[in-house]
Amino acid sequence: MHALHQEILPASGVEFATSLKLLPSTLHDSSSPTSSNIRHEIASRVLCNVVVARSNLLRIFEVREEPAPFPTQADDERERKGKTRRGTEAVEGEVEMDEEGEGFVNIAKSAIQKTKLPTVTKFYFIREHRLHGIVTGLEGVRIMASLEDKLDRLLVSFKDAKIALLEWSDTIHDLVTVSIHTYERAPQLISLDSPLFRSDLRVDPISRCAALSLPKHAIAILPFYQTQAELDVMEQDQSQAKDVPYSPSFILDLPIQVEENIRNVIDFVFLPGFNNPTIAILFQTQQTWTGRLRESKDTARLIIFTLDILTQNSTIITSVEGLPYDAFSLLPCSTAIGGVIVITGNSVIYVDQSSRRVSLQVNGWATRISDLPYPPMEEDATLKLHLEGCRSAMVDDKTVFLIYKDGTVYPVELIADGKTVSKLIMAPALAQTTIPTVVKRVDEDHLFIGSAVGPSILLKTAHVEQEVEEEHGSKSGPAVVTQDVTMDDDDDDIYGDSTMETEPTANGVTHVRKTKTVIHLSLRDYLPAYGPISSMTFSLAMNGEKAVPELVAATGAGSLGGFTLFQRDLPTVKKRKILYISGSRGIWSLPIRQPLRSNTSHGHDYDTLILSTDINPSPGSSRIAVRSMNRDVSINSRTPGLTIGAAPFFQRTAILHVMTNAIRVLHPDGTERQTIPDKDGNMPRPKIRFCSIADPFVLVMREDDSIGMFVATDREKIRRKDMSPMGDKSSRYLAGCFFTDTTGLFEANFDNKSPATTSTLQITSGAKSQWLLLVRPQGVLEIWTLPKLSLAFSTPAIASLQSVLTDTHDPPAPSLPQDPPRKPQDLDIEQILLAPIGESSPTPHLCVFLRSGQLAIYEAVVLGQNPEVPDTPRATSLQIQFVKIAAKSFEIQRPEENEKGILAEHKKINRMFIPFVTSPRPSVTYSGVFFTGDRPHWILSTDRSGVQVYPSGHNVVHAFTPCSLWESKGEFLMYTEDGPILVEWVPDFQFDGPLPMRSIPRGRAYSNVLFDPSTSLIVAASSLQSTFTSFDEDGNNIWEPDAPNISSPSVDCSALELIAPDIWATMDGFEFATNEYINDMTIVTLETAATETGTKDFIAVGTTIDRGEDLAVKGATYIFEIAEVVPDQAVSQRRWYKLRLRCRDDAKGPVTAVCGLSDYLVSSMGQKIFVRAFDSDERLVGVAFMDVGVYVTSLQTLKNLLLIGDAVKSVQFVAFQEDPYKLVLLSKDIQSVCVTRADFLFSENDLRLVTGDEEGIIRIYEYNPQDPDSREGRHLLLETEFHGQREYRTSVLVAHRIKEDQSIPNSRLLTGSADGSLASLTIVEEEAFKRLGLLQGQLMRNIQHMAALNPKAFRIVKNEYVSKPLTRGILDGNLLGQYESLPINRQSEATQQIGADRVNVLRDWIELRGSWS
Repeated sequence: MHALHQEILPASGVEFATSLKLLPSTLHDSSSPTSSNIRHEIASRVLCNVVVARSNLLRIFEVREEPAPFPTQADDERERKGKTRRGTEAVEGEVEMDEEGEGFVNIAKSAIQKTKLPTVTKFYFIREHRLHGIVTGLEGVRIMASLEDKLDRLLVSFKDAKIALLEWSDTIHDLVTVSIHTYERAPQLISLDSPLFRSDLRVDPISRCAALSLPKHAIAILPFYQTQAELDVMEQDQSQAKDVPYSPSFILDLPIQVEENIRNVIDFVFLPGFNNPTIAILFQTQQTWTGRLRESKDTARLIIFTLDILTQNSTIITSVEGLPYDAFSLLPCSTAIGGVIVITGNSVIYVDQSSRRVSLQVNGWATRISDLPYPPMEEDATLKLHLEGCRSAMVDDKTVFLIYKDGTVYPVELIADGKTVSKLIMAPALAQTTIPTVVKRVDEDHLFIGSAVGPSILLKTAHVEQEVEEEHGSKSGPAVVTQDVTMDDDDDDIYGDSTMETEPTANGVTHVRKTKTVIHLSLRDYLPAYGPISSMTFSLAMNGEKAVPELVAATGAGSLGGFTLFQRDLPTVKKRKILYISGSRGIWSLPIRQPLRSNTSHGHDYDTLILSTDINPSPGSSRIAVRSMNRDVSINSRTPGLTIGAAPFFQRTAILHVMTNAIRVLHPDGTERQTIPDKDGNMPRPKIRFCSIADPFVLVMREDDSIGMFVATDREKIRRKDMSPMGDKSSRYLAGCFFTDTTGLFEANFDNKSPATTSTLQITSGAKSQWLLLVRPQGVLEIWTLPKLSLAFSTPAIASLQSVLTDTHDPPAPSLPQDPPRKPQDLDIEQILLAPIGESSPTPHLCVFLRSGQLAIYEAVVLGQNPEVPDTPRATSLQIQFVKIAAKSFEIQRPEENEKGILAEHKKINRMFIPFVTSPRPSVTYSGVFFTGDRPHWILSTDRSGVQVYPSGHNVVHAFTPCSLWESKGEFLMYTEDGPILVEWVPDFQFDGPLPMRSIPRGRAYSNVLFDPSTSLIVAASSLQSTFTSFDEDGNNIWEPDAPNISSPSVDCSALELIAPDIWATMDGFEFATNEYINDMTIVTLETAATETGTKDFIAVGTTIDRGEDLAVKGATYIFEIAEVVPDQAVSQRRWYKLRLRCRDDAKGPVTAVCGLSDYLVSSMGQKIFVRAFDSDERLVGVAFMDVGVYVTSLQTLKNLLLIGDAVKSVQFVAFQEDPYKLVLLSKDIQSVCVTRADFLFSENDLRLVTGDEEGIIRIYEYNPQDPDSREGRHLLLETEFHGQREYRTSVLVAHRIKEDQSIPNSRLLTGSADGSLASLTIVEEEAFKRLGLLQGQLMRNIQHMAALNPKAFRIVKNEYVSKPLTRGILDGNLLGQYESLPINRQSEATQQIGADRVNVLRDWIELRGSWS
């Protein structure tokens, strides 16, 4: 059996982050115009770039400061397509978000700041990559080339001890690899025996070198050249300065080259302000733990040494011993003070260069576990913080922010006289933010807090002079949090009276007031994330009346915990069915101004009529419908003939109506104003097959690929437009469209060198530039200016869907002779559209669809600073390029090509790109594109994610239009297999990832989640914390806190919740003991006398009972049933259910796994598993047992077969028989593997066993007694080992039908990982596996991989028991997915080398990709 491993969702959250100036846009004072609002063009600027990473996902963002939107009607109209987000939005677990102003004011400069425009700071997505490596560090560096372009480079470290140097390339609008440095063959890694080791990356503050920690107390040093003098010293050729920005790296063996006692490095950092790179290392020569503090404590040490890169020698300048054993982090101080801060579990310690220590205890434990002298806790004697898991950052020279493990921000101030620190002061908690994983400064005024378990946030920090009372000056905190409001004349009401430092009183005596600089915080933006997936299940969600499968995942941690719901298709709700309008060939909802209804102030904002068309009765019919008084629709007029297109015209006072043989102008009531028959003299032309309308222009394309253009006149008439600059009348075109540049990008980057005095662009006050896109049969894309047709852009690269489309400056392409007439080709461009896509700042995107089924989406970006200009450039040109950012292939069927005449017209499916603007909520506006046809998809993009392509969930969509006829900006009209329907998006779904998702915050994390199909309810186990108390035999408390700053120990506990998934309200619950938590739970079918069938579904729960470190743990098995009860009419009118405990069975050990097997319950206890029957609905009776391993982690059943996963003994395959009752060991794995999850994977005639371990390795086993290597079936045969690189503890089996007539579907395994990723394991047929396997080898060798990583080595598993890696049984979906985005010529080259056909390979991939059926 062969399989495909595919990553459906990437890792969620942020584990590593860095701030740098990576893109050229960060160098300009103001960014290129991205809005029609002049105010935004002037004030918008890019502060910097933020690069974040989690697992193998790398993302790049721009941090952009923009003017806050003004709440005026004029701005609403100008920014109708996207800007408005007024008011603040709450982010889960965080403070309120600043959307309207800076939220702070400098009292000393209030007069100046009152004239400053309020701003908002936002993230904007740039690029993302799924790498073939696990990221362990991100840093920005400056090399010699940075002296010229002023840009930083990105340094990325990986799990397998590699460092990649990347830089931004304007040519491809993406990162390119400068160099890759690998240390995996270093002596420290050859015999690596600790898989938990993670290499940390650090960079010198002025980029002189980078350091990567290695096992066995070593550091790899990568030096960078900073000046030409360094090159001269190294005797290198000067021409190599830009090509080789680094000198040879070396490994620093710390015990040998620095200090012999350096062992067990805890943390290391570079310190600023030294002539040579200076490193501070925190380590522990002799390790200890809490139970040995009487014998050994204060074992941590700190050494600061300087490093001479040329001689590789080091000099120790500071050595400090006797630091607390629980020290875990270092924070370098600024050059104004110097030194380093050591963060321990119970204290904060400042160490200067003279080894002097200044400490601050945060609880009463600090003095009990350490002999380090601490000042008494005078100000807050009840403080009892635990700093494990906290993160820290310097926000100025004397203030440190400690972000507690629950997200609470505590400011710590360094009281210093000059450079001598005398005291540390911790102020009260300042704010509640996200649970921190990484904290980074972003430019001078912002702080980024990245979280791996929830949203990551961007805070703005502002230093404000605040008056303090003389007697309370020493106790005032160094920072405050501000509520975000619009900055106006009411600042004094917010911050108190504005006073100067000196103020004359009435008698003329000057009174001096004391002020203090404090830091104000305001939340600016966030990056959404849901965190780790601890459990998941499929439920049945109701999108209106339609039932769809929905993946319910228990995500997050702590206060950020809850549920995340995923659907495969973009969820929509059918609001109503509108049979009157029909519209199987087209629907257009138009906002035409009605003179009689002009009494409403906002009437023109909404659509006023619907124009629809059908093919029946022949030759077609068209109708205009308006809304009636009862909110229904009524037909206003009917016209025989098929409509090709319709749009508002003459400033929305008329309807431009294009039919197959004429262009008509209609009054708002549907009466005819003007008609232009599409004739050549008296000869009729071929039928019009497509049109594009952009007031005042009309483009028509006929069935013979000829085109015609019409333009409005001053008398509100239309006339034909001269197209002679584009060629003669014999010119042919495959596709075309108009583009109205609402973003200003094209207008700002249009280069016109023609000697004519008049501009080729029609730019009037408030108007947008308009452009014409045309595709010629030879595959040339041309962009023409309007109204004067001048060629501004031309490229033949679109024919093969190249990665970047740039202007070749060619003249208009000649029309080739077509005798006989040209027939359509598979690689012809069938549809093209240039439209804005995005959320707050939509950008132009080029959508291209080929007849063969390839969809490509390009983003328009500004051309690089030094583009290649041909010898004879055109007089007019667009200084932009199109970069491919998404690609998807479809299997297209064309039944109309096998028919003729009317039957062919009836079977024809229109595949078109239709742009739309929608506001599903008042504060959110999306600009996107809908793709109609038999593969209908939504094309969307948000501010914080790239372009996403979502299926619509319909079999076919013949017609589509956004519709606001019923005064809603979030509705759409579409003609589907159900007829004409009005739909809207399901609220609260987010579109920031490959699957539409919806977050259900609950304020607590969940360890297990189930869906009960009989009641359609969710059963979930919440993970909580409670105070632990231990008692002796007489029931006396063994230990109690003896001081107010001593905290009691905490322990995990659980509660069972019964949740209604439609309203996400808890119906009932069951609380376990405060020292008992749930390990596993499942739905089991057990025998009962309460039903007619004799069986019923119950909830089985296995728990662990903690009793302290001196007593062994126990456990219990619970059986619950979901019972319907009479609802309380005062609370709810709906059906109500409760959890009823039917049985509790105590165990001598933890019950770690439970499952159902043939109406029996299987549970684990210690080294045994038991099969039990449910007797008399009140007790469990054992019928069979077996000794299996050490600690059972997984139990799965299939009929009477049982699969057992163990933390030490790998996996065992067991059968159960009832006569007599017996468990029979069929086979087992003889190797020692820590299995976290075991599952069955089966096809129609085959069965395999799949396991995942704690390192993320996926193994496939076969049970085959006929194989001699299996020892008559006693040993499982290991077929494949594949490194998934992430541990998963939850999985779901779903059906996967490759063929529609497949009676028994294959199984597909979905796995949810601790990093938030969702992956699938799909069975692959033999023939498809051979093709895709060969293709995978070609892709490994022949395409450029980001950061020069090796995809093959990324998936190889080291196994000492086999001669070569067993990786051939599982294909890498992340690698194969890149084939879809390759240019067509490169796709053909790759398949030709393996003797396969490109179409067959794409068909194989289309059948296997995706999430679930």
